[in-house]
Parts: sequence; C-alpha cells; structure tokens
Amino acid sequence: MKDILRVSLVQCDIAWENIDKNLLEKEKVIKELAGKTDFVIFPEMFTTGFTMNSHSLYENNDGKTITRIKKWANEYQVALSGSFIAEENNRYYNRAFFAKPDGEVFFYDKRHLFRMGNENKFFTSGETPATIHYNGWNISLAICYDLRFPVWLRNQNNNYDLLVVVANWPDSRISAWKTLLSARAIENGAYVCGVNRIGDDATTLHYPGESMICNMKGESLAFGECDRECIVSAELSLQKLQNFRNKFPMWKDSDSFKILS
Repeated sequence: MKDILRVSLVQCDIAWENIDKNLLEKEKVIKELAGKTDFVIFPEMFTTGFTMNSHSLYENNDGKTITRIKKWANEYQVALSGSFIAEENNRYYNRAFFAKPDGEVFFYDKRHLFRMGNENKFFTSGETPATIHYNGWNISLAICYDLRFPVWLRNQNNNYDLLVVVANWPDSRISAWKTLLSARAIENGAYVCGVNRIGDDATTLHYPGESMICNMKGESLAFGECDRECIVSAELSLQKLQNFRNKFPMWKDSDSFKILS
C-alpha cells in the first residue's frame, strides 16, 4: 500500500476536433511531469473538445488515443486518466479511462449525458460505475454532468478513496462546479479531483478551468487559476483519510440502496 499519492490535474486548452495536435501537446506535459507525480488527469474529451461529432471522431479501445496513453503510462511510469470518444457495437460513448504503468487499462462510460447540449442524441449512456484499485488506493471515475447526481456517485461502504471528475464545464455554471466538487467530498468522506479545461470551443462556449483538489472535508488542497493553463498538484494521504474515517465514521450510518439501470 502506498500512503502518499501524488496527483496532477492538467488544466489546459483543447484544440477543436484535432486528435493528433492534442496528443502531441499532452505528451509534452507528461514528459515534463515524469518522476514528479504518480497520477496525471486530463479533462473530458481531451483529444477533441466536447463535440457531438461522435460518428467521425470515434476510436476503439485499441485506437490511437489509448495506444498512446498506454505507451506514455509505461514509458513515464505514471497512471493516466481522461476521456475520449469511443465506439462499441455501433454505439458511441463518452468514455473515461484509467491506465496503469503496467499496461492495464480500465474504462467508464459517462452515465449522465448532457441533454441541454444534445449529448444524449449522439452518445449512449453508461450503466456501470468504475472503481480501480491502484497502489492500495480505490479510485472512482466520473465525467462532468455526472457530478450533479449524488446518488450515482454515492460512496457506499467507503468503496472509493478518491473520486476523479474530468470535465468541460463552462464559465456560466462555474459556481456550481466548485460547490459540487466540495459537496461530493464532504458527503462521501473521500478526496475529490476535478479537472476542467480552459479556452473557447467551436460552439462559442468558454471554459475557465478552476480545477480543484478537495480533501475529505471538502477543503481545497490545490486550485487552478481562472483562464490559465497550469498543473494543479497535491499529495494525498491514505493514512489521513483512514484516520478521518475512524474518527468520524459517518459511513456507518448511511442508507443502503440499489441503482436501477
């Protein structure tokens, strides 16, 4: 078990629908972070931006993006996460990934599709949560709009230690972003990492970043400046989390329930 997990959120701009350019830029970032962190997290759809052109930009799980991600994870000995447009059985998914340095990759398909942006018309909703075991940590994945649904993200019986939320969250709703990240940490007694992009996309939406790493009390450990590309990093302690859960075992009084698909 590894007590300290060094996490780094890549708060960056995204070239619109340009997979090759985005991969090239992100490799530079990973190379710079090599040896300085254990876990690098990119925003939602980090190779394309939040586009509905799923039919022309999709990849498979062994396509260009994941092949490159696996190579980087191994070469730079770092875990990597983000999301991309995936195709499976003629359906398209906003698919998050978690790649380990040993080549193992886990996937999570976005459960809550952003109907106000017509995401539900171009993508298929996921049905299964994802919790990954890495260096003694249990890490759960979520994508953007999922953040608004606490039942889906409920940490039953301390199933996860860290919730990762990758996003393209616009500035018009950025207050909700910050509030919900803190709320999910408080109610679930877990660390939360939320990484958001910056810049403008082709739909004229503006994204301010303001990525955040919260501790289990909802307190900000690190924060990304508004409208600035940056790396947001912090050291998370599993021992501190366990001590908190032992001292304040609210999870023992939580309600049990089942989520219907």
